[in-house]
Amino acid sequence: MALDLPRTLTPTKVAAFTNCPLAFRFTVIERRPEPPSPHAVKGTLVHAALEGLFWNHEPHDRSPEAARHELAQAWSDLATDPEFVALTLDAAAAAAFLADAEVLVGNYFRLEDPTTVQTIGVELGVEVEQDGMRLRGIIDRLDIGPEGELTVVDYKTGRAPSERYEHGRLGGVQTYALLCERVLGRAPVEVRLLHLRDPVMISAVSTPQSLRGQQRRTSAVWGAIERACANEDFRPNVGPLCRYCHFKPSCPAFGAA
Repeated sequence: MALDLPRTLTPTKVAAFTNCPLAFRFTVIERRPEPPSPHAVKGTLVHAALEGLFWNHEPHDRSPEAARHELAQAWSDLATDPEFVALTLDAAAAAAFLADAEVLVGNYFRLEDPTTVQTIGVELGVEVEQDGMRLRGIIDRLDIGPEGELTVVDYKTGRAPSERYEHGRLGGVQTYALLCERVLGRAPVEVRLLHLRDPVMISAVSTPQSLRGQQRRTSAVWGAIERACANEDFRPNVGPLCRYCHFKPSCPAFGAA
C-alpha cells in the first residue's frame, strides 16, 4: 500500500530527503515524535529577535541596543513555548542558553549594517504549484536595493559549512529565489546566507540558469519522494549525521529489523 505524499515540499524537506530518505519517512511521512533540539529552539529565538529588529524599528533605530530589546522580548515569549519547556533547562543552563543567543544576535552586526538595509518582507511566506507539487517556504528577509533589485537573506545559527557542503546550503536559499520569481514575477539578483556563529556571509548571484537548475532539482527530489512513497522504499543514508539521529534504534543500518 502506497504511503501518503507530503502536502508540500520545502527547502527543509528537500534537505531532509537528500540527507536520509529513511529519516525523512519517519519525520515527514509518519510524523514520529522527536525530542526538542536545543539548537533548533535557539534558532527560533534568534530569528524572532532579528525579525523584531526589522519589523518593529525604522532603519535608523536598528541598533545593537534595539536588537537586545527584541531578544529580551523573544526570550519572554519563549518561556511558555512547548519545545523550550520540554528542554527542562535549570537556571544555569537557561542563562547559558540566553547568553549564547546574545552572542549570535551581536554577531549579526559584524556581518552588515541594518541601518542601510531596506526590507520589504520578513518571515515572508511564499507558495506555488510546480510540476504537480506545492512548493513553499518562509523567507527570513527580502531586501530591495536602490534600483529595485531584490535580495533574499537567510539567517543560520549553526556553523558555516565547509567548502564541500557550501553548494548544498545555497541550494535551499536558491529555492526561495525561485519562489520569489514565481510569486512576485521578479527574480532576486542575489541570495545570502548569514552564518551568525562564525560569523560569515555566503552569497551567490541568482541567474536564470541557477533558477532553472533549482527548479529541476526540486522536481527531481519530488519525483524521488513520489517513487519512494509508491514503493514504500525509503533507504537509510549512512553518514556523519547518523551520530545525531534520534531514529537509529529503528534503522536497519544499525541493526533494526
